[in-house]
Amino acid sequence: MRVLIIGLGSIAQKHINALKILDKSVILFALRSNINAENINVVQNIYSFEEIHKLNLDFIIISNPTGLHFQTLERLKEFKLPLFIEKPLFDKTGVLQDELVKSINTPTYVACNLRFLDSIIKIKEIVKSERVNEVNVYCGSYLPDWRPNVDYKTVYSSNKEMGGGVHIDLIHELDYVFWLFGTPKHTKSFFSNNSSLNISAHDYANYLWEYDKFAVSIVLNYYRKNAKRSLEIVCESGTYFIDLLNNTISFNDKIIFESSQRIADTYNKQMIFFIHQVLKNNDDFNSIDQANNILKLCLRD
Repeated sequence: MRVLIIGLGSIAQKHINALKILDKSVILFALRSNINAENINVVQNIYSFEEIHKLNLDFIIISNPTGLHFQTLERLKEFKLPLFIEKPLFDKTGVLQDELVKSINTPTYVACNLRFLDSIIKIKEIVKSERVNEVNVYCGSYLPDWRPNVDYKTVYSSNKEMGGGVHIDLIHELDYVFWLFGTPKHTKSFFSNNSSLNISAHDYANYLWEYDKFAVSIVLNYYRKNAKRSLEIVCESGTYFIDLLNNTISFNDKIIFESSQRIADTYNKQMIFFIHQVLKNNDDFNSIDQANNILKLCLRD
């Protein structure tokens, strides 16, 4: 397998590790913008899009900053190669983005790895037979702890001009709600950046999605020091509480499902699915058109 990576940050390393586990003979390339860029042992550097034709690639991973995704996809569409795109798809939506999405006719997948968390997969099956009355989603963690030894104010997440913000970073939560329940009938949202983090990007987001028979509240923040990531589904029969960090499901405060899998483990499962399903054109699971629609829900005021 031969794979090109565009953007060699921390998330790219997770995809590299997943690929190496799946295929020990994988050949990895990276498109670098700087001729003096650091060499990574398992990756061969290239320095221009023109070199892509010579590589005989199986697919391309796009994991550069979100604000660069649009121009990257514009350059890549001519190669007609399958694309594995790190979330979110873009940092904005509009006519240009819609036209670009329509112009790409190869297998695509936008990475939302929480769909591969055991507890989320399990609750998707459970709620099919339940009458849902209310859903509450919460994800809060402390941004300065995300990247040890890096000034959090310098990274994409903190900077509005780089396309950052908690609503974009944690679009996973919106994605799995969409995956579980479909497209909401009506939406409202509120964003702010008034916390002690003192960053330009949104550090708080609150969404209310209305469905036919229930509503979903989604709260996201960057400033909670004791991390919490949860999904609560209030049904006629009782209340399900999913602790995503511990991968458990409780029903009326009694644990009914638990898994040793952790969120970090979902990257391998995600890559397996991409290679065996999406890459072979067997599934359009979170393709760019779907991800573009979810992004519109994410960015809507």
